[in-house]
Amino acid sequence: MRHMRSFSTTKGSSDMPSPRALLRRLVPVLLVATLVAACGSSGSTGSSSTSYPTSHTLQLSFLQDPGQPPDPDVYYAGQGLLLTRNMYEGLVKYQSGTSKRVIVPSLATSWAISNGGLTYTFQLRQGVLFHDGTPFNSSVIEPTFLRRTAVNGGPAYMVAGIASVQTLGAYTAVINLTAPNTAFLDYLASSYGPMMESPTALAKYAGTDNDQTYLQTHDIGTGPYTLTQAKVGVSYEMQAFPQYWGTKPYYTTVDMPVIDNLSSQEIQFNSGQLAGILHDLTAPAVAQYRASSKATFYSLPVLEEESVYVNEHQGFLTSQTNRQALLKAVDSQAIVAGVFPNRATVPSQATPAGLLPSNYGKQNIAYNPSALSAIVKKLPSSQKQLTVGYDSGAPDDQLVAEQIAAELQALGLTTKVVGYQTSEIYGWVGSAQSAAAQGPNILVYYVWPDAYNAYMWNHITYDSTGGLQYLSCSVPGIDPVDTQAVTTGSNTVYDTAVQMAVNQGCWINVANRTDAMVFQPWMKGVNQAHVVAMPWALLLNQLYPG
Repeated sequence: MRHMRSFSTTKGSSDMPSPRALLRRLVPVLLVATLVAACGSSGSTGSSSTSYPTSHTLQLSFLQDPGQPPDPDVYYAGQGLLLTRNMYEGLVKYQSGTSKRVIVPSLATSWAISNGGLTYTFQLRQGVLFHDGTPFNSSVIEPTFLRRTAVNGGPAYMVAGIASVQTLGAYTAVINLTAPNTAFLDYLASSYGPMMESPTALAKYAGTDNDQTYLQTHDIGTGPYTLTQAKVGVSYEMQAFPQYWGTKPYYTTVDMPVIDNLSSQEIQFNSGQLAGILHDLTAPAVAQYRASSKATFYSLPVLEEESVYVNEHQGFLTSQTNRQALLKAVDSQAIVAGVFPNRATVPSQATPAGLLPSNYGKQNIAYNPSALSAIVKKLPSSQKQLTVGYDSGAPDDQLVAEQIAAELQALGLTTKVVGYQTSEIYGWVGSAQSAAAQGPNILVYYVWPDAYNAYMWNHITYDSTGGLQYLSCSVPGIDPVDTQAVTTGSNTVYDTAVQMAVNQGCWINVANRTDAMVFQPWMKGVNQAHVVAMPWALLLNQLYPG
């Protein structure tokens, strides 16, 4: 960081994130054993007060507007999970309060897998009502899946492999797949997975866009909360659903204004106006709250990594050897120590920690800048200029970009740090031509998979149709390998695909991050409300004062 003044920083305008791009915001999973400890012993910055507000209104906030309507078949980002995951429920879910992958019942009470992995039989929960009063039963599942297919948003791939849905009585449903898929239960448990929706409301408000207009300001789920206000860019509100089948919330009203400035959020939190801040805390803010006796800071396990992407379509980085040399010049230990102290670990795997056993998915990119230094000495001056990009709405990404730029400048390159709007970054996905003409040489971006499953990382990150292929790097032959991996569930095959991607020299994982949250000291239930595969959000019916 001492060399920061020797290169320029150009900030793009901070635009509201869109489609899943928020899909890189906060969270890693430290090595599983470490994560379990972290989840069970979040660090309190001081003794909790014995006095706490008894109000049944919970005050939280969004740092940016969710950017997409809280429609579970459309929403594919980060901030709005606080809405969707408290209004809607799926057949199964990930157990909260643990760093491990544990799939537990939700609207299904049990399930069985048969016919070589092609058939899933679910026994369904009785006595569940949708927010419009429609009873939940087996007839709900097929129209819910069909609606997701018709909307055809980012999460639609999770139901694409369903051949049919059969109803065997009111509370037994059979889902038949077109091919075995070892990730299917993870699809159903995913924060972006298919949520059950009232068939009555789906029919009544279908309009010409399959209910999308209606679900911008309403919800049709079964969750503990129902949407009562959605003023885009201004505020959102949820009210507890009085006939909810599960744990009744202590907080009957949740107010969530959009406060688009972290300093303003902190002022309101410090004055007691907000109960907590759920994400995007900067390193200085983390240090402040860790040391404070008036707040409780949480570092919670989550499947998030800080990634560095290399553009194979530009300059001397069109060479695989040169890309590999550049990645070896990125000092992950220095990045974790300088940008993420006490809220990230140095990774050994290319995937987020925990998706694969520790002996698979190895990154094998040891820090050694000498190879790049030798390459740079032979480059013509016209190829020594590099742009290091980051999302303009992510301050930590900017710090990582600046640190990498300083490292590369010390090796003889001329570097410039540029902030890009999220919409620009997504414009490079799937287009080598756009990445070559408009993308930076290097992009810093933090990301997470759709669920706790290796395929849901590999497919989205490395495959030719992957939504996180920001600079459109090609890995010849990887798609069928990932298909074989998800069909068989073989860690060895997953490892083969990961090594194919690592060898291409387009990616490096520089930090496994955690969900950094701060709450008033009287807030209880935060650990239990947190889900490792659900970044930036909590199950709000688990929170209570005390």
